[in-house]
Amino acid sequence: MQTYSLYELNLLVRETLAQSLSHEYWVQAELSDVRSNSSGHCYLEFVQKSPNGNSLLAKARGTVWASTFALLKPYFEQTTGQAFVSGIKVLVKVAVCFHELYGYSLSVLDIDPTYTLGDMARRRREILQQLEKEGVLLLNKELPMPLLPQRVAVISSATAAGYGDFCHQLTHNPHGYYFHTELFPALMQGNGVEDALLKALDAILCRQSDFDVVVIIRGGGATSDLSGFDTYLLAAACAQFPLPVITGIGHERDDTVIDSVAHTRVKTPTAAAEYLIDCLQTAADALNQLTERLHAGTFALLTGERRRLDAFRNRIPATVLRRLSREKTSLLLMRQQLVRAVPLFCTRQRHRLDLLQQRVADASPQKLLARGYSITLHNGKAVKDAALLSDGDRLETRFAQGEVVSVVCSDANDCCS
Repeated sequence: MQTYSLYELNLLVRETLAQSLSHEYWVQAELSDVRSNSSGHCYLEFVQKSPNGNSLLAKARGTVWASTFALLKPYFEQTTGQAFVSGIKVLVKVAVCFHELYGYSLSVLDIDPTYTLGDMARRRREILQQLEKEGVLLLNKELPMPLLPQRVAVISSATAAGYGDFCHQLTHNPHGYYFHTELFPALMQGNGVEDALLKALDAILCRQSDFDVVVIIRGGGATSDLSGFDTYLLAAACAQFPLPVITGIGHERDDTVIDSVAHTRVKTPTAAAEYLIDCLQTAADALNQLTERLHAGTFALLTGERRRLDAFRNRIPATVLRRLSREKTSLLLMRQQLVRAVPLFCTRQRHRLDLLQQRVADASPQKLLARGYSITLHNGKAVKDAALLSDGDRLETRFAQGEVVSVVCSDANDCCS
């Protein structure tokens, strides 16, 4: 029986693999444990997970030698806008290698960025579809933009050039509009982007009434650092945020997920500032139009009223003449009526006086006395009740012709004597 040393066996494996797998192969896999050393070599692992879970179906060690990595990495990141990091899916051309000491590995020779772009697009579509299914995809877009978005909550890195450009553009806008901005610092590149942005959004939410809009801006960073903006949690938070979200993260070629759910997406931080300035300018233009309409309407109204006054003024002389003529005619008619009415009135009143005179004459005491009646007076007053008289009272009795004086005596015998 032939016996081999471990080295000899590994050498045999190497030779066998070199003969059997001498070609180059395009392999689909997910990157894992990506790291590079000072020599410029990149060491990583390729993994394949089960379709319905995260259990590993296959794993292989990979190497990108420095000469290849120096070209491959910038090409991939510039094309995809995605960092060459763990967790992304790639299509790579590899050669199968076996080393007596280090064992089986795949040597990366080339990469197809379009495959990764497709996978990234698929992930974005899946996130957007999930948000649409939950009914929140368009919530932020449907918020009304404030008429004057002057209180701005800014999420950015304090040292980012884009943040400085944004503030400078607002402060030195040609119209002199005032903006109040407050920075909520956040990491805008690297693996901590999602957590940093979520914390900043939470901080703004606690002070929601202090702001009109939220602006997420990024400038000066590599396009390969945009993967942090393509996450479900961040997209859901932006989509459901109660203030309009404006994004300007400096990615012109393609939209990130938060670009798709934000109220307004612009290309750069400067463009975000220009958008806010344009909002105020639009409001100012509308106000100017209303002012012009007010001036024109006021002028037209005053002109119309002036014409009406002129018309009234011109109508006054003729109206006065007609009124005077009408009143003069009325006075003449009244005069004629008065002339006719006064004699008739006097005749009627004279007849009434005659009747009254006759009634007075018929009711006079002389008339009654002439009929045989008499009147007895006591102290100048007519006596109506004999019981009111006393013995010795002196009475005057008047007749139609003459009068008699008598004295009251209650005892007839005394009166006779």
